[in-house]
Amino acid sequence: MSDTDTRAGESLAPTALLRRYVLGILLVVYTFNFIDRQILAILLEPIKKDLMLSDQALGFLAGFAFAAFYATLGVPLALWADRGNRRNLITVSLALWSAMTAACGLAQNFVQLAIARIGVGIGEAGCSPPAHSIIADYYPPHQRATAIGIYALGIPLGVMFGLFVGGRMNDLFGWRVAFFLVGVPGLALALLVRFTVPEPRRGLSDARIDRGERPGIAETARFLRRRPAFAHLSFGAALACFIGYGFIVWLPSFLIRSHHMKTSDVGLWLGLLIGVVGGLSMYLGGVLADRFSTRDTRWSAWIVTAANLVGLPFGIAAYLVNNPYWALLLFIPPVVAANFWQATTLAQAQGLVRLRMRSQTSAILLFIANIIGLGAGPWAIGAVSDLLTPRYGADSLRYSLLGFSVIGLWVAWHFYQGGKHLRADLARADDPE
Repeated sequence: MSDTDTRAGESLAPTALLRRYVLGILLVVYTFNFIDRQILAILLEPIKKDLMLSDQALGFLAGFAFAAFYATLGVPLALWADRGNRRNLITVSLALWSAMTAACGLAQNFVQLAIARIGVGIGEAGCSPPAHSIIADYYPPHQRATAIGIYALGIPLGVMFGLFVGGRMNDLFGWRVAFFLVGVPGLALALLVRFTVPEPRRGLSDARIDRGERPGIAETARFLRRRPAFAHLSFGAALACFIGYGFIVWLPSFLIRSHHMKTSDVGLWLGLLIGVVGGLSMYLGGVLADRFSTRDTRWSAWIVTAANLVGLPFGIAAYLVNNPYWALLLFIPPVVAANFWQATTLAQAQGLVRLRMRSQTSAILLFIANIIGLGAGPWAIGAVSDLLTPRYGADSLRYSLLGFSVIGLWVAWHFYQGGKHLRADLARADDPE
């Protein structure tokens, strides 16, 4: 993929209508990304019974089988995106992960399902880094966190629709049909992206000149290593992902085992919680980050610290109550807190580096976040649940989730420290190494 198609995008002024269209299409793509990624969560219990798998094996399917390839391949694909056409990379990636999601419905054993999940991870690796870079070229710095916050709505929307569709289709037709229904439409969406989304000129919204440099992954990593703000924001994001992905993957099973809810009821109520509350908080996090950063850049990170400190005690209480609907109500503040980091972290990361480092920077950030968060989170919670089963029985998952929830304090500390360095590091974005 070369920059040939970019020249067409350079001739198009970034009008408000064009910006909104591109952002809207990327939001739909990211929604499909998370539908296909997270539908497995609502289907874990029927898959467990059908394929006779342990919680640790399920945690591997939901975590490492996906995350190891998603996070690792995201870095070289981002290098490709920084040097070539980002729109085309998203198109190919979307087609691949959609096909592999449908293939999950054909799996007859653990190995086949793991291979299909690996395929989903490989495809999804080419989505967010180039999308973040495209958004950064369409939206100026003072609007960027809000724009990336809107793009990040694909997470709660994707999880919500994945839970709705997965829960309902499982009850009606079984878990295999659910994978087909969410995978196949992505192939049509890939064509829409390819033929309607213009590739923007790099630096379009920053008044920064693209000198055509070609920094490699090692150079970008060295550049970021000298930015303490990036280190704290990325590790804070990783720990937030550890809690968040563990929550998304295992909360349906927790509600089914400890509160005896039906799969379709879990899909409805948890889908509303993550989709509506999570979506509003993700958008709010971006808006607040843009608003506070115009006065003091540090507060774009410190609002994440404040949100995590407020949400933690509610999360602890939610795992201890015995009424499922009280538990769902108590989960509202932690869900709000869990989504504040997304927009500001991803937006500030785009401003910390040179123009041809942007996709790589997102990929490196997502590599750290997903290896620690998506890779280790679901697996660790499942492994501890297995260890606690002899003592707590069906409630072992309750106490595993409860124990890991206190990591929110560590998240708060990293974002506080990151905010202290943010202003100085942003000022050095165009500096040589």
